[in-house]
Amino acid sequence: MAEAGVAADNTLVTANNFGGLRQRFETMSPARKMMAMVVVAVLIAAIAGSLLWSREPTYRVLFTNLPDKDGGAIVQSLEQMKIPYKLDAGMISVPSDNIYDVRLKLAAQGLPKAGNVGFELLDNQKFGVSQFAEQVNYQRAVEGELTRSIESISAVEKARVHLATPKQTVFLRDQQKPSASVVLTLHPGRSLDGGQIAGIIHLVSSSVPGLPIANVTVVDQDGNLISRAADLNARGNMDQRQLQYIGQIERSFVERLETILGPIVGEKNVRAEVTAQVDFSEVEQTSESFKPNSPPNEAAIRSQQTLDQSGKSAEDNALGVPGALSNQPPGAAAAPITAPVASDVVSGSTAATNTRKEATTNYEVDKTIQHVKQPVGIVKRLSAAVVVNYKAGKSKDGKMAYVPFTPAEMAQINNLVREAIGYNKERGDSVNVVNAAFAESVPLEEKGIEEKALNYIQTNALEVMKMAVIVMASLYLLLFIIRPLMKDLARVRDESLAQELNLGEAGPSNLFIMDGVPQGGTPEEQSKHAAYAELLQQAKELARNDPRMVAMILREWMNPDEERAINN
Repeated sequence: MAEAGVAADNTLVTANNFGGLRQRFETMSPARKMMAMVVVAVLIAAIAGSLLWSREPTYRVLFTNLPDKDGGAIVQSLEQMKIPYKLDAGMISVPSDNIYDVRLKLAAQGLPKAGNVGFELLDNQKFGVSQFAEQVNYQRAVEGELTRSIESISAVEKARVHLATPKQTVFLRDQQKPSASVVLTLHPGRSLDGGQIAGIIHLVSSSVPGLPIANVTVVDQDGNLISRAADLNARGNMDQRQLQYIGQIERSFVERLETILGPIVGEKNVRAEVTAQVDFSEVEQTSESFKPNSPPNEAAIRSQQTLDQSGKSAEDNALGVPGALSNQPPGAAAAPITAPVASDVVSGSTAATNTRKEATTNYEVDKTIQHVKQPVGIVKRLSAAVVVNYKAGKSKDGKMAYVPFTPAEMAQINNLVREAIGYNKERGDSVNVVNAAFAESVPLEEKGIEEKALNYIQTNALEVMKMAVIVMASLYLLLFIIRPLMKDLARVRDESLAQELNLGEAGPSNLFIMDGVPQGGTPEEQSKHAAYAELLQQAKELARNDPRMVAMILREWMNPDEERAINN
């Protein structure tokens, strides 16, 4: 392969060694020739690819997600400017060195036209544009800005926003609220949860003056209504969060009841359910209350008004009839001079006027202005239903059975339930505790030792399994390890004792030959040796046939004191 690589690089091969390489190539086996040709082809392809790649410029994305109309116009403009480009699934790429220059030139031509436009649409307002056109351009700008904001969400690929803004009127009864529709195109495999949809709805509602949340509709690319505007602002219905809140409250009360009654009656002998009525209405109340008037000496004066009027005397009044006739003397009297006077008022004169004085005092009125905003999610009423199973006891005939709780015990359970849920009579709470036998209760009977053992095993299965494993392991060690070892030790000990007794062999004349004892001697010595040899031969046979007995005898000879102590 190395030689083929050297041959492939013709820049290093000279005319002298070219013939030698050719001869070597011809002497190769067909498999080696094929491998050398493959290596040469790969090297040539790599060199050609590297040269082409080094000459090809680096492309960057110019525009993406363009409609066909705008894409065709941009391609036509690039061809006129003689700028290379690449097309790939609605994406146009140009050399990275020309990307900014191309964008500026295309923007000067107004391309792309179908892109989302925002408030930059109002930068080039023409002089003399009508109010209707100005309003339409403003609405288009708001829709474009909302579209850009919604498309910035990771799960949204495209978005379109339609605003319906009614014409303003001076009559309050004829005013209409604006509405909005949002069409979303999501990325493949992506979806929006309830919180994200609510965020889009609130984003659109907050961007348009006077647009309520209920008037925002969100639809996906398949035409499915994914907005929950009716649930978010409905008065008669509850949304998912409110339902979850109610369920959480009910579960917490049930857990309280089962926790407090479980140790008393047993965890499986109590069932509880709680129903909660929760008020989610938002109430704001402003009240103004007036107190009774305070004593005069403690009241605060708000305003005081005093009116003084004085009269005039009779001399200050004018007498007589105005004119010339008033200066003439009176005529002759027609009545007697001594006639009585009817009143104190003298003819031709008026009496003096009286003085009048008026005083008006206004006191401050005590009042209290109170603004109260009630919290949302207050529990209005609780209803608790608790069922307690019968307890284990003895019936009237003395047999084991389930018997009901006594009234005193039921009263204690009822009080515990009331305290656990925070019973409030004024709120209208209700608690119902029932003592009844459960259907799955097994009749109780007097159990024997076998049944008690079986119940203990069922109740403490894990402990029983542990004990069984320990016992089996102990038996295995005792039977298969310790016992064989003891047998081997006893056999070795018996064999050693037998070897100790095997002191010699009998001769042809049945005389026992011992080291250090002469074979000859007197007849008496020979007879003693023969008797001793016979006894020794019997002992050897006994040790060979029954070594255990011999071992016991030897043990008794070696430890006489211990044996005596055992016997005593």
